[in-house]
Amino acid sequence: MCQSFSNIVDWSQRVLGEVLTAGDFAIDLTAGNGYDTLMLAQAVGPSGRVLALDLQGLALERSAERLQAQGIVTQRLQVTGSPLLAGVSLVQADHAELAAWNLSAPSAIIANLGYLPGGDKRLVTKPETTLAALQAACDLLTPGGRIAVVVYPGHPGGRCEATAVDQFFSGLDESQFEVLRLQVMNRPQSPFLLTAGKLADFTYVMEP
Repeated sequence: MCQSFSNIVDWSQRVLGEVLTAGDFAIDLTAGNGYDTLMLAQAVGPSGRVLALDLQGLALERSAERLQAQGIVTQRLQVTGSPLLAGVSLVQADHAELAAWNLSAPSAIIANLGYLPGGDKRLVTKPETTLAALQAACDLLTPGGRIAVVVYPGHPGGRCEATAVDQFFSGLDESQFEVLRLQVMNRPQSPFLLTAGKLADFTYVMEP
């Protein structure tokens, strides 16, 4: 259970945990210090697969340490599109490159925007690359799956990204997605959660 309304990361994990089962495939668009990646790996179990992306090698090192301490199998991939084995595949790449991967439909996708906690605060996610990643994520998501994004408007550039991401989720087709926004309303600079569920009866049809 969430300890506080304002612990938005806990809410994001809880929302995705409801749709993940053993053997599933999940994606962490921003591995960071590995907390979300660990949650996904534990939810899908040893037979499941998790792809975790991050631009910073430091983030992947910290994530690997956290995962391995819990006995979770990890591999570092160097080439976009490499086969994903059971366990966690860690890739040093921009989340905007997600569309370049030949991926099966994930059941859950998570992202924590902003900068790496304990890292270089000048290295932050950008609206243009984040929107490209979110579009690819929504296209990939399996019917019945969910995507959860924690947005941080308080840091320099964060408000611009927050507005762009908010508009992206607001514009998702209501015949394909249900969208939820969770925010502590009396703390306007606090992080907030945007989550979208792809409707279970939605079937993507390729144009002829």
